[in-house]
Amino acid sequence: MKILVTGGAGFIGSAVVRQAIRDGHEVVNLDALTYAACLENVASVANEKNYVLEEADIRQATEVRRIFAEHKPDAVMHLAAESHVDRSIDGPKEFLDTNIMGTFTMLHEALAYWEAAGRPSGFRFHHISTDEVYGTLGDTGQFTEDTPYAPNSPYSASKAASDHLVRAWGETYGLPFVLTNCSNNYGPYHFPEKLIPVVILNALAGRDIPVYGKGENVRDWLYVEDHADALLTVLQKGENGRTYNIGGENEARNIDIVTMICGLLDEMRPKDRPHAEQITYVKDRPGHDLRYAIDPERIRSELGWRPSVTLEQGLRKTVEWYLENEDWWRALENRDGVGKRLGEG
Repeated sequence: MKILVTGGAGFIGSAVVRQAIRDGHEVVNLDALTYAACLENVASVANEKNYVLEEADIRQATEVRRIFAEHKPDAVMHLAAESHVDRSIDGPKEFLDTNIMGTFTMLHEALAYWEAAGRPSGFRFHHISTDEVYGTLGDTGQFTEDTPYAPNSPYSASKAASDHLVRAWGETYGLPFVLTNCSNNYGPYHFPEKLIPVVILNALAGRDIPVYGKGENVRDWLYVEDHADALLTVLQKGENGRTYNIGGENEARNIDIVTMICGLLDEMRPKDRPHAEQITYVKDRPGHDLRYAIDPERIRSELGWRPSVTLEQGLRKTVEWYLENEDWWRALENRDGVGKRLGEG
């Protein structure tokens, strides 16, 4: 297939690009190269004949239209988004502009392209979203594809809106689509503002390791390369108009994630005191969802997919990657404004 990937220089998008190239697909990477993007994320495929980078903004209709016309993709994987919850609390407008209006522009131009091409049945618009659209869970239960939407942050509200737009374009105009909602991703190339890299980098630097509240918020953790494999599986095998929840089957409290990372660093980069002594509890953020958990039965039973990396394996691989790739994260840490937030989301 020739796949147009939006946000392909970001964390999850670059994993999708690398996996798609390995699988033999042609990839057009549409990325605005904003603060969270990094071309080093796709450097390993940059010279491949089946890879093209288009630096463009998904909110610019004329550029999106040109890219569709020039490259004639068989499918779209729409990952471009503002994704950091703390940033959405500080400045929600950018999230609405990119996640809602950017998705509208992509849908509008994809529909025009698809109709001009004779409405080919094999075309798919794959919208990649988050489990945060469902809101929060108590101590029990899991999100299913039928869970009502109840977003609690500006970020999750913007993603919920974009999900609804995709479904509306399918129902109203017939645009073929699939939609996925994933749990928390982690792994190589994870942007330094997010929880796991914040813990690793603060621990290495001898800084406080900030943990919101008592650290009892629970997340389901999904290794990013597993997620990329799942997304390509849904693109190729998913039923038109269907939603698939993708989880890592790895629930853990935030404080448990933090202490596991500290233990790995004690082993791999020991110093005169345990890294866990740097943990500092800080005031909880507004609207902090207590627990997310994914019921993966649909993608498992219908498409035969399930994660291959356990939380213990994934955290070890992630810590090792950060220790071996200091040049990558140093360059991002030095960007203006990066690393000033606590990291979850």
